[in-house]
Amino acid sequence: MYHFRGVDPSRCAPDTDPVLARVRSASLQGIQAVVVSVEVDVASGLPSFTTVGLPDSTVRESRDRIRAAIHNAGFSFPVDRITVNLAPADLRKEGPAFDLPMAVGILAATGVVKPDLLERAALLGELSLDGRVRPVRGVLPVALLCRQERIPLLMVPAENAREAAVVAGLHVIPVHSIHDTVEYLNGERPLERVEATAAGCVEPGPGTIDFAEVRGQAHAKRALEIAAAGGHNVLMIGPPGAGKTMLAQRLATILPPLSLDEAIEVSVVWSVAGLLSAERGLVGSRPFRAPHHTVSGSGLIGGGGAPHPGEASLAHLGVLFLDELPEFSRRVLESLRQPLEDGVVTVTRAAGSASFPARFQLVGAANPCRRGCRSVETCACTPAEREQYLGRLSGPLLDRIDLHVELPAVTYADLDADAAGEPSAAIRRRVVAARDRQAARFAGTDVRVNARMSGRQTRLFCRVPAEAGRLLGRAVSRLGLSARAYHRILKVARTVADLAGCETIAAEHVSEALQYRAFDRCL
Repeated sequence: MYHFRGVDPSRCAPDTDPVLARVRSASLQGIQAVVVSVEVDVASGLPSFTTVGLPDSTVRESRDRIRAAIHNAGFSFPVDRITVNLAPADLRKEGPAFDLPMAVGILAATGVVKPDLLERAALLGELSLDGRVRPVRGVLPVALLCRQERIPLLMVPAENAREAAVVAGLHVIPVHSIHDTVEYLNGERPLERVEATAAGCVEPGPGTIDFAEVRGQAHAKRALEIAAAGGHNVLMIGPPGAGKTMLAQRLATILPPLSLDEAIEVSVVWSVAGLLSAERGLVGSRPFRAPHHTVSGSGLIGGGGAPHPGEASLAHLGVLFLDELPEFSRRVLESLRQPLEDGVVTVTRAAGSASFPARFQLVGAANPCRRGCRSVETCACTPAEREQYLGRLSGPLLDRIDLHVELPAVTYADLDADAAGEPSAAIRRRVVAARDRQAARFAGTDVRVNARMSGRQTRLFCRVPAEAGRLLGRAVSRLGLSARAYHRILKVARTVADLAGCETIAAEHVSEALQYRAFDRCL
C-alpha cells in the first residue's frame, strides 16, 4: 500500500458510511414504460439535494416539493448531502411521477421505511406540499410493465388506482399521502387492493345519439354502414345543413364494441395523454375525435419537446372527424398519409423519437365551394373557383379515402316525415356480422378489417368474375384511377359482399363500390 508523506490514510475515509436506498419506478418513452431505479444516497456533508440521470426541469424542481411534503407529513428531512440517481442514466426522465419514489427513497435511506415490501414494489405519484399524493398520467402502461417484469406490487395515487387495476395479476395499492405509503410499506396498515371488472369497463354506455334521428340521406347512411363494416375512410361533400357532422358523429354508434384487448390499446394512449377517466379505468367506447381546422401538425399527429400523442393517436380504433377538410393546412393534411397507410405515427424530436398507434377511420367533410352555397344553381362561385377549393385536397390523400359520398340538401319532405330512420343498434348488428366474416377470413394474421388488407391478401380474397372485371376495367380507364384507388375499390366491393353474406364478389358489389369514387372525375 502506498502512503502519502504526512497523511494518515485512516483519516481519508468518511466519518460515516453513506446510506443507499433503491426504489423502483418507471418512465414513459412514447406509449411504452421503462423501469427506472431511483437510487438515493444520504451522506454527511453540507446540506444539498442533487438529482442526476437526465432529469427534465420538472424532475429537478421536485426537490423543493419533496422537502416540504416530507416535513409537512410529520417526518424529519435529513440535513445532509442527498444525491438521487435515476437509472439508467442515458434515458431522459420527465414529469412529476418521480416525486413519491424519491421521497420514499430518502425516508428509506434514513431508516424510516423498512426494505422488505419496498423491494417488491414500484411507486408512482406527484406530491403536493402537504404530503398528499396527486394523480399522474401514464399509469396503465406502467401497470402493464410491472406485470411483464413480474413486479407484484404497484403503489399509485388513489385517483389512478382503478386505471392500474384493470391489469390482471397485479396487486395495486392506492395511496393518498406519504404517511399512507410509509404505513403500508412498514406493515402498519393492511394492504388494500383495488379490484376492477375490466369486462364491464369496455361495454359502451347508453348513447344519446342514434342513426334513427337522421332524416333522409339514405345513400350516405349506406356508405357509412359499409365504412363501419370494413374499416374504410370516408369523404362527404355537401352543402351546409346537409347532415355531414350529424352523420359522422353517429358512425361510432354502429361500430362494433371494443374488445378487452382493444380497450387496453386505446386506454394506454389516453393514459399517456392524461385523459383517462379515473372512474372507469378504461375507455369504454370507440373514440370520436373532431379537431378544429386550425389544429397544428403536432396537435394532429403528435409532438412537443418530448413526443406526446396527438388527435390521430387519440382516435386509435375509433373515428377521426375532420370537418371543413379543405380549410386544414395542406402540410397538416399531408402528414396524415403515413398513419392512413401504416396505422402508426412516428414522431422524432431533439428529445427522442416515439411511435404511437393511429389506426383510425378518417371521416372528412367539405362544402362544395368556398362560400358554402346550398346548391349549384344558387352558387355564386364559378366552376373554376369550386374546382380550386376542392383542389386543396391532394390526389395522394384522396387515394387513401375509400368512399367519396355526395350529400344533397335535405328536402322539406324528409324533415317533415314522422317515421324515424333505422336505429343504430340494427345497423350495428349487420356490421358485427360482416366483421365476424372478416375475422374468420383473416384468422392468424394481424389484419382485422378489409380496409387493411395487404396487396397479396387483396389478390387472394378479392377475385372478381369476368363481368365485374370488365366493368372495373372501364371505370379505371375512364376515371384515370391510380393503382391504390383500384385496390381500394376491390376492398370496398369485398365489404359490400360481406354485408350481403356472399363469399364471392359479384358484379353488383363492384358496381356499388364504384359509385363511391365518382368524385375522382372532379377532384
